[in-house]
Order: sequence, then structure tokens, then C-alpha cells
Amino acid sequence: MKAVLLGTTAGGGFPQWNCACALCVRARSGELPSRSQDCLAISGNGTDWWLVNASPDIRTQIAACSLLNPGPGPRDTPIRGALFTDAELDHTLGLLTLRGGAGLTVWAPGTVLHALQDQFDLRTVIDGYAPLAWRQVEADQSFDLGGLRVSAIPISGKRPKYARSSTVDGHWVVAYRFADPVTGGVLVYAPCLASWPAGFDDVVAGADCLLLDGTFYAASEMGSATGSSSGQAAMGHLPITHSLPELRRFPDVRRIYTHLNNTNPVLDPESAESVKLREAGVEAPLDGTVIEL
Repeated sequence: MKAVLLGTTAGGGFPQWNCACALCVRARSGELPSRSQDCLAISGNGTDWWLVNASPDIRTQIAACSLLNPGPGPRDTPIRGALFTDAELDHTLGLLTLRGGAGLTVWAPGTVLHALQDQFDLRTVIDGYAPLAWRQVEADQSFDLGGLRVSAIPISGKRPKYARSSTVDGHWVVAYRFADPVTGGVLVYAPCLASWPAGFDDVVAGADCLLLDGTFYAASEMGSATGSSSGQAAMGHLPITHSLPELRRFPDVRRIYTHLNNTNPVLDPESAESVKLREAGVEAPLDGTVIEL
């Protein structure tokens, strides 16, 4: 199994286009490395690649990853489709860029498929260019995907803002567990985590590598950095101050934070917060990082 962190930040990227917080200013000056919006590419055989979420930055992310280069034919691509963890715009809008692709398949929970048709009709728009195969992910089932065994793990019921009026209940956010039956390697991808749910200990303990929601370091940081009244509780992301103590209990698992907000001090590798992560053996790597299991 091989995975590439195509992007590692929350919506808006880093620096965020409309933000002049101290971290974004330093990124614009080149003092800190820029990062794009969260997205993962994964393959079990090195030939067929799947996107896990499709960020608005997907064109640039694909172009920057040689493993995703088109060929050998003039319109061939190793990308076979995408899996969505949720229906957030930051995780699904990149599909519009892939509208010229042929034979792509999209896997998502039923709530997400509903939202992308009944609340924000992305599906009809995309299918008007090149029809996709839409497949529903069931929480209690696993399926094969290009040499990988994949299962969805319900995480929370957090809906995107545009779907707040939806009457559909169910799991609106999932994590994905990818298992390589040849090597035995297991990767878990959970970029959105509202809390540490029951049973998640077993999920982490059974993984070789965990990619976890690191949106905010602390619940109050966005308000402190930008003067905004919005916070972690409203946005549904478990802050690192709450999840890091949990991660310390799993020293044998490679633990990686992703989906970092532009206000997160971990974006500065010299910050005290980054030092705490390294002391715990937890990473916050840059875009382009390759993981092999």
C-alpha cells in the first residue's frame, strides 16, 4: 500500500486567501511552507489510485504528484475515482475539476450521496459531462478497491452548513480503514473528528498508520488569532489538546495530524506546540509526504 498526502490543511489552505493572521503572513513571506487543502491519494497495487476526498486544490495537487501523471495513452489516468469522508464543500468540490474523466467511481455514505444531489446537486452537474458510478458505503460492510480492503467507520453526524435543513439522519462523517492483504499494513484516515468516539481505541490500535483530524490545536485558537467568534465547538473538530493525550496511548502506531487550520501553531515547526507533538512521537508532515505500508 502506498499513500500520498496531497494536501494537509483545512478549508482555505495555508496561507488562507482572506486571512492576515500571524501564521498566514509568515507563509506569504516564504518564512513558513505553504500547504494545500486536505486530500489523500492511495493505491494497493501502484497502478490504480484513489482519491480520499477531492479538494478544490485537486488540479495542482495531481500535477505535483508524479505518481498520478497521466498516460500511457493521451487521456489515460491512474486515478480510478474517489472516496468521500463527508459532504463538506472542501472535500467534494474538486470533483468538478475531474469532470473530464471517464469511468470514475465515487464511494460515499448514503447521507453524502443524498446531500450531493438533494441539497447541492453536484451529481447532476458532473454526470452532465461524464457520468460517474456512484456507490454507497455501508458502515457495516467492507469492499475491495484495487488491491485494498476498505471499510468505513462512522465518526459523527455533523452535516455541512448547506445541508442543515436536511431531514435525512445517519452517519454524515466517516473515517476509512485501508488494509493491504499482501503486506498486512493498515492505514486509517480520519480528517474530521468531532469527538473520540466509542470503539475508536480499537480502530487506532489495529492500525499501522493513523491520519487524524488536527484542525485546531486548541478550541479557542481561531478566535484568538482572528478575532472570530467561531470556534471548535461550532465547527465540529476535536482539538489537538484533547486528542494528543489519547494518541500518547498508542506509541506503536505511526500517528499523523492532517487537516490543519491556518491558525494552528503546529504549522510552525519551531513552535512550542510542534515540539510537544515531536516529544509525543506524533507528526504533522508537509504536502507530498509518501507513506508505504
